[in-house]
Amino acid sequence: MNKKTVVIGASPKEDRYSNKAVKMLQVNKHDVVALGFVDALINDIPIEINWKNYDNINTVTLYLNPQRQKEYYNYILSLKPKRIIFNPGTENEELKLLAKKNDISTLEACTLVLLTTGQY
Repeated sequence: MNKKTVVIGASPKEDRYSNKAVKMLQVNKHDVVALGFVDALINDIPIEINWKNYDNINTVTLYLNPQRQKEYYNYILSLKPKRIIFNPGTENEELKLLAKKNDISTLEACTLVLLTTGQY
């Protein structure tokens, strides 16, 4: 099943986990929106630097540390995802509580592991 996913903190650097996640999501046939801070491509997926609203988002997967996330709380919640994945190093109790209040499930996990093990 295609789970449209927004990757927040996408990087064009190939050694970054966000980059690997975008690629693996694409290989697993999920629609991917890559949001970041550098105008670049990951394979053929543009890294969007002008973040806009997207519809029908299943998952937001985070690659921003908790301090950087704060300014994007409203944006993340406005996407109305079904779930937010907090990858290692992005765990954030404040955002988890806000998500819960907005009926968004949260998961502290690694997107790459979830995809590799068929649990995504």
